[in-house]
Amino acid sequence: MKAPLRVLICDDDTLIGEALHDVLTAEPDLSVVAVARTADDAIALAERHSPDVAVLDVRMPGGGGPRVAREIRRRSPSTRLMAFSAHVDVAVVDEMRREGVLEYLVKGATNADIVATVRRVGRT
Repeated sequence: MKAPLRVLICDDDTLIGEALHDVLTAEPDLSVVAVARTADDAIALAERHSPDVAVLDVRMPGGGGPRVAREIRRRSPSTRLMAFSAHVDVAVVDEMRREGVLEYLVKGATNADIVATVRRVGRT
């Protein structure tokens, strides 16, 4: 059996972070290594844990998703990035993609979609 995909959750909303943690850790092939609430924490935790996947919110204290994506790519280049955000503005989605985000899920997606997207991003 393959080692579980190691996931970093980055969201300043405690309830979202906890919900994502619960959804992902319920899957035997996924392991949450940390949950970050700020951009600085997300960057530091990515550097410390080198997760396979980082799930990024677009708006976070300390610089937000684009800054976090850019810094994670620089400091943990093997980490694959996906966004999970309430923001659906085309310019925001484009900016996140330019910073290396492979998938962009809108909050409200089903748990099955979230899990499938994490797996797809992590296995690319």
